[in-house]
Amino acid sequence: MRVVWIVAALLFAAVGAVFGALNGESVGLDFYAFQLQMPKAAALLGALLAGWLAGGLILWLAVVMPLRRRLTRQRRELVRRDDVATVRTAE
Repeated sequence: MRVVWIVAALLFAAVGAVFGALNGESVGLDFYAFQLQMPKAAALLGALLAGWLAGGLILWLAVVMPLRRRLTRQRRELVRRDDVATVRTAE
């Protein structure tokens, strides 16, 4: 299985290198406060990375954090119920 992952990584690296070579011309990006000149491939890959990070952050905040809070509440409730059951059996 490890060989498959290595071949896939090398394949994606080769495709990325070809993509970068074919899109080497420079583009200007204006971010209102500053301007950048960078190769087109770098701009596209940077935008892809920014979107991936933004999507991950949104997923973390909208799904993972509420589930963690719910799990914490349920653990506390389980401990409380266990304590109540222990007290009742001791009586």
